[in-house]
Amino acid sequence: MNFTRWSARLPGTQRRAAARTDATTTADRRSDGSVPAARAEQPADGTTPAADVPAVDDLSVRAVLDRVPALVALVHGPDHRLAHVNDAYSAAFGPRPAGAPAADALPELKELGLLPLLDQVLRSGRPRTLKSRKAPDGRSYTFTCTPVTEGDGGGPGVLVFATDVTDHAEAAERLRASERRQRETAVTLQRSLLPQELEEPDDLRIAATYHPGGTEAAVGGDWYDVITLGGGRTALVIGDVMGRGVRAAAVMGQLRTAVRAYARLDLPPHEVLQLLDGLATEIDANQIATCVYAVHDPNEGRLMYASAGHLPILVRDENGTVHRADEPTGPPLGTGGWMHTSGSIPLTPGSTAVLYTDGLVERRDEDLDEGIAALERALAGATGTPQVVCDRLVRSAGVTADHADDVAVLVLQHPARTGPAGELFRNAALELLGGVEAAPRARAFASGVLTSWRFPPELHDLGVLAASELVANSLQHGTPPMKLRLRRTDRRLIVEVTDGDDHLPRRRRAEPADESGRGIAIVATIASNWGCRRTPGGGKAVWCEFALPKT
Repeated sequence: MNFTRWSARLPGTQRRAAARTDATTTADRRSDGSVPAARAEQPADGTTPAADVPAVDDLSVRAVLDRVPALVALVHGPDHRLAHVNDAYSAAFGPRPAGAPAADALPELKELGLLPLLDQVLRSGRPRTLKSRKAPDGRSYTFTCTPVTEGDGGGPGVLVFATDVTDHAEAAERLRASERRQRETAVTLQRSLLPQELEEPDDLRIAATYHPGGTEAAVGGDWYDVITLGGGRTALVIGDVMGRGVRAAAVMGQLRTAVRAYARLDLPPHEVLQLLDGLATEIDANQIATCVYAVHDPNEGRLMYASAGHLPILVRDENGTVHRADEPTGPPLGTGGWMHTSGSIPLTPGSTAVLYTDGLVERRDEDLDEGIAALERALAGATGTPQVVCDRLVRSAGVTADHADDVAVLVLQHPARTGPAGELFRNAALELLGGVEAAPRARAFASGVLTSWRFPPELHDLGVLAASELVANSLQHGTPPMKLRLRRTDRRLIVEVTDGDDHLPRRRRAEPADESGRGIAIVATIASNWGCRRTPGGGKAVWCEFALPKT
């Protein structure tokens, strides 16, 4: 077989080099007396060399291919009959019979899926490359299939050139494995920092979901939480730490822990964000986060909230109309120097509210408002339990396993209870005008209400005692207007007294000679829980609750 009989259609640099060689050879042949390009150089001393270096035209294909360190196979014809394999190919896969079809003579190529590629190269006349495939010998190769044409009128063929890339493939796999371990560490850290089980308030039904970014993206800092504040009130929070990786997850964990601590102070939403803003600056001045902190009070039928650069809360009312929470929205946490303010949105029985992070609505090819509008439309048609609504919203947004960003969604419903279920949720209130008759009126009112709610005698007496002590404390230390509110749920009895003075009581140890100071201590002793808070319009509320016996 002569080398000039086969001409390879080589791409790129090889094709240009071949063109330069052809031009040089043509010029040499047209010049009379010129030295052939393949002639050996004369020694410096002018002596005749011992043997001339052979010209390329004098070399056989076998001699050239057998000296190539890469694996080479030459096939021709529509069934890719084997013409030749070099020594490197035989060393890797063993000797191969010439003249047999590639499907029989080269089973390793069939196993690697190269036979259809040979057909494509033969039909198109263009080279094709298959990168980093693991062969049966355990090593990885990059295969380049180049069309060749037989110069003497024979059929076309394909030159298969395989480069050993085992070291590169193993290094890449080690890198991918390291990235997978790092991502798994970040995901595990983040999931461990998220609530393992959501708290279950009496008046709300809540579900949440979290989807980490795709396998090519490092995990982010999205988080959510549900915190029961006592007295029937519930805090809900969702946030997103900018950035990715373990650092973002660690900052998220610190912020979530801080939110739970600040929530126990029972502060208005904007004051919680104010405290959180200062903490975020101390944690990392270069790390910012967005957050929404909201508080639901069943007595008010509204959701009080404050936002630090986060997306608006969406609420679907009992009629199916979706409302978007308006301003105020302050800058993200960690920027400092901003006074946050609180807003409110109705959350009446039969309503559903959604808190979410930007991964649910933000897309590179569309405006953010379009994503929020699409979520509003999806919420308008999403009915069922909070978990069903949560799953439907995620599906409607097209969130998949390879989604580019983290997604956190928190769905809460305020059920409209009727019939027997409605009888388990009752409210009663009494305006207190002050004076010596206020305490007896409060005790009589509490006794009558608790009797009508058919509480057992022991719980009835405890409730009346707690109401009497809270009213007496308010009469002595508070200012008008005053109100006594009794509330029952399916789990607890709540007694609450409000007045116009914003001085919060505290539990203290009364000395034997003291004539007062024991009221809060008595309430704290007999009740399951107690607390106090400042009310938005000025003044305070002091409450206690009793767990109902399980039936």
